[in-house]
Formats: sequence, structure tokens, C-alpha cells
Amino acid sequence: MEKVSIYIDGGNFYHLVLKKLGIREADFDFESFALFLANGRQLGERCKRYYIGTVREKEGDEKSREAMSLQNSLFTRLISTKWEVKTSKLRERREKLVIDRRVEGHEKMWKEGIRELNFIRQREKGIDVKIVTDLFIGAIDNKYDTAIIVSSDTDLVPAIDSLRHRLKKKVEYIGFSIPDKIDSENSTKPLLSMIPRTDLQRTLIESDLKPFIIPKLL
Repeated sequence: MEKVSIYIDGGNFYHLVLKKLGIREADFDFESFALFLANGRQLGERCKRYYIGTVREKEGDEKSREAMSLQNSLFTRLISTKWEVKTSKLRERREKLVIDRRVEGHEKMWKEGIRELNFIRQREKGIDVKIVTDLFIGAIDNKYDTAIIVSSDTDLVPAIDSLRHRLKKKVEYIGFSIPDKIDSENSTKPLLSMIPRTDLQRTLIESDLKPFIIPKLL
């Protein structure tokens, strides 16, 4: 029977899919989702991997404390169903947006004396490296025939090429078509560069994901 391993880029999946659908990570049944992705194929030992940046509690910040608690609950559930959880620190970086003529509504901002905006953005560091490392180790150790990748990160494309052409492994790309109800230009679409570089492609829509939402207890 064909062996598969599943690699989910948690941050990518959340921002491109779950957030747009209004679903918290803690309310999504990743175990049932994995069985759906495997589609009757064999899931071997240590074949389900989830990669995510860890949330840290900020002193006096109730929102960050709740986010960390929810994430820890998710980790506990994943580990109990034999997922490998790979984490990375979320780094805060100060960024600046210059208000020039390309910014919609720049005239009003200029009138108020606003010429730039400073903000803090959180970024995951090293997640793509960890995914690539595990993909190659799994291929070399013959842990899978097909790697199922749930990520639309273009940084993975060179590794995918090597897996397919040098190590003779199949790669299945899971993409999504999720409309953004607020900004249609921000809707999630399958990554076009992944489609010709993978052996199998599946595009999931909202109705495909609804069965994996965990009902909330009253």
C-alpha cells in the first residue's frame, strides 16, 4: 500500500484558510483532516507533522495569555494523536509604511500630517527550513512514497523538485480556494507555481473543511 506523510505549515494554513473562515486552530480537527488527506492510503509511524510559531504571553496582556492557552491545548491534542509538533519562535519586527501616492486615501493622510506609519509585525523564523529538513529525512529513510504538503510557501519549490527528480518521491500539493468576504483581492487561491511542480494537486473549498470544525460545547 502507498505510504504517505503529511506536512502542515500551521501559520500558512491559519492565515490563508482558517482565519478567513472564522475558525480557531483549537476548533479544527486535524486528526480527521489527516485521514481525509490520506484518502485510504497508509499513514506510517511519525507521518503527521505540524509546524507553527509559538505564542508567548505578554505581561498584562489577557489576549496573549488566552492565545497561548489555546495553542497549548492544540499541541496537547495533536501530540495525543501522535502528531509531531515542530515549533519556531515568533519574532517581532518593527516595520514602516511610507504613505506615498500608491496608498489609497493618501491625500487625507497628508492633510493630517501623516507621512508614514510604524507598526510591529510578528514573523515565524525557520519554519520552511524545518519542513524541508523533515521532507528530505523522510525521503531518505523511505518513510513515505508520497509527501502531502499543506503549504503555499514558494520557498519549498526547490526542495520539491529535488524530492521528485533526485529521490523519486511523489509530492501532493493541497491548495485552497477561500474567498475573503471583506477584500476579494485578498482571497486565497492555489499557488500556481506549485501545480506544475507536483505530482498530484487538490484544491479544497469551504465545504470540504466544514466537517472538521469541532462543535463548541454549550
